[in-house]
Amino acid sequence: MYIQVALPLPLRQLFSYLPAEGQSLPEIGCRVEVPFGRQTQIGVVVSLSEHSDLDDSKLKPMLRTLDQERVIGERLWQLAQLAARYYFSPLGMVLSQMLPVKLRQGDSAAPLPLTLWQPTHAGRTLQLDTLKRAFQQQRLLAYLQTQGQLEDGQVSKLEFSRQALKALADKGLIESTDRPPEFDPNWSDEFELGEAPQTLNKEQAVAVASVNADGGAFRPWLLEGVTGSGKTEVYFHLMEPMLKAGRQVLVLVPEIGLTPQTIARFRRRFKVPMGVLHSALNDNERLQVWQQARAGALGIVIGTRSALFTELPRLGMIIIDEEHDASFKQQEGFRYHGRDLAVMRASLERVPIILGSATPSLESLHNVTTGKYRRLQLTERAGVARMVQQKIIDLRLQNLDAGCSHELLREMTRHLEAGNQVMLFLNRRGFAPALLCHECGHLHGCSRCDAFYTVHQGSGMVQCHHCGSQKRLPRQCSECGSTQLFTQGVGTEQLEQALSQRFPDYPVVRIDRDTTARKGALDTLLEKIRRGEARILIGTQMLAKGHHFPDVTLVGLLDVDGALFSADFRAAERLAQLYIQVAGRAGRASKPGEVLLQTHQPDHPLLHQLTTQGYGPFAEAALRERMDALLPPAGQMAILRAESSHPQQAQQFLNEANQCFGELALQRVGPMPAPMERKAGKFRFHTLLLANDRKRLQQALDLALPAIEQLASGKRCRWHLERDPQDLL
Repeated sequence: MYIQVALPLPLRQLFSYLPAEGQSLPEIGCRVEVPFGRQTQIGVVVSLSEHSDLDDSKLKPMLRTLDQERVIGERLWQLAQLAARYYFSPLGMVLSQMLPVKLRQGDSAAPLPLTLWQPTHAGRTLQLDTLKRAFQQQRLLAYLQTQGQLEDGQVSKLEFSRQALKALADKGLIESTDRPPEFDPNWSDEFELGEAPQTLNKEQAVAVASVNADGGAFRPWLLEGVTGSGKTEVYFHLMEPMLKAGRQVLVLVPEIGLTPQTIARFRRRFKVPMGVLHSALNDNERLQVWQQARAGALGIVIGTRSALFTELPRLGMIIIDEEHDASFKQQEGFRYHGRDLAVMRASLERVPIILGSATPSLESLHNVTTGKYRRLQLTERAGVARMVQQKIIDLRLQNLDAGCSHELLREMTRHLEAGNQVMLFLNRRGFAPALLCHECGHLHGCSRCDAFYTVHQGSGMVQCHHCGSQKRLPRQCSECGSTQLFTQGVGTEQLEQALSQRFPDYPVVRIDRDTTARKGALDTLLEKIRRGEARILIGTQMLAKGHHFPDVTLVGLLDVDGALFSADFRAAERLAQLYIQVAGRAGRASKPGEVLLQTHQPDHPLLHQLTTQGYGPFAEAALRERMDALLPPAGQMAILRAESSHPQQAQQFLNEANQCFGELALQRVGPMPAPMERKAGKFRFHTLLLANDRKRLQQALDLALPAIEQLASGKRCRWHLERDPQDLL
């Protein structure tokens, strides 16, 4: 027998191996360790065959089998096969993405024993005063004397010191024991609600009744609700009967939506085991959630896009919150869209899927018009919240103070003096987006990208936000040697500094990637806002989505003009979604809200449409434009990208790749430089591939891709094919 193995490599092929001597044949879906060149790889067995295209002398035996039973269930196995074909991705990379990092590295899939720390007899009887000179040891022992035991995985979460743990163990005051983890798949036997459900309004009740009337069958539902309309309460009412019946619910959210506020709300409502998967977890924590979910011991799994691949044997429903969010698209490796694969998984599992958003993607709206999705609308804010007032501020010929107009500053003063909070949105972190020489006019740019350095005054650095390169803030111009260097433009760091000086009595909080880099920093800042300790909130997109701040009554958008003139055809859609999401942070409780939009383009039709008519009319008009131009979602698109240190190598590959399509019914645009031609030292080019329908695009790429993969020029550059690209940059 020959063993066909899928390896996590950028090669669309399987690899044949001989069985290991003295070992039984592995089952399909099990992990195996195999030799590959001078290294070893962890792969997944795809098939067993009695024939091989290669001679036995050229085949190596596998090293060992890592699993006794398959680690990827039947439904996810089918999803991997479909996804690999749809996204033209190697099956090995797709299967690898479906496993936690620890399993990709060869760790056991069996649940690890739990390590418990407990006090010894000496530790239980010790007077804590004897440790008063070792405060961390005293604090830890006090906890163990009162609680009896502590899981090793909780040591860091409860902010105990590992050094104190070791010191107490060395003194014989505490000891550890291991016990098997207890996974209870029968959690629904003791199902109960925490917080009482809220009373639904008419639209919410219709939405819940419509989904429930389907009896749990597969159907995609688009839940379109204005910000503050109570979409989460609809989710809860739909989840309740599922959880009562012992079915599991998968909830996918954008990364920024994974705040303690969101998770705490789920925990307060449902007293069932819950797993959370996001970027702040370490590999061991991710593996533990995967093991619990696979055992059926979790009722709810909440996570970002990769949580889609969690094994859930009793899956009853999938919910995608903020389904339009760009973070659901994976931008490297296996380039999948979490929303689209979630719909595919729901179809395979035969369960309903709810896609919620205040600003649905044009793809989802198009699926409504073609009958693939059913639409549910929530047009009113829930409770006593009222719709916000919106106004455009014309910045032309105005003097600005750190990017703020006099009218905005005047309104800020009024809202702050009334005891409310103010939120300012500026999607540009750092102190300033450019450093200019006053004498020669030189703008200091990144040596590896077609981009300018961003000034970070607090750290005394300039940084490229595209490749990550940074250096000390220069004192002299690199071109003429002048010391007359000035910053141009305003970033969140400069805005925070200016407003702290202008409003010294009102604390300012800034939320961007710089202030939230440390683990737990975002949670701390959000809690500070909720307690009212911050009155002026400054932030990038991190602050714009999914947060509920009842005291925010004024929202100001400082600069969105750049998005009005982007080369990307999706830019208008993204700006509209961003504006509605940011505006939705105002007036979410009983207080009236106000939104001010600053612009140098006050007559732009898009801005007028958004502020006067809302997202719906914009989306309808944008969808008609896409239909006329046969752009996604009306037409189908893929993009063939190539990059190299030598631009002619990338261009040559794309030119030769174009020839591989021959007379296939596919429109090709390019090769042409990417909007940012040079990034991280590489020159980037691409070709757009367009077709009228999905089937035609699939067939053309299926026929052409094998020939493209054989091109010698493809070995002299890095290239990849991306299906359904979400940006052209």
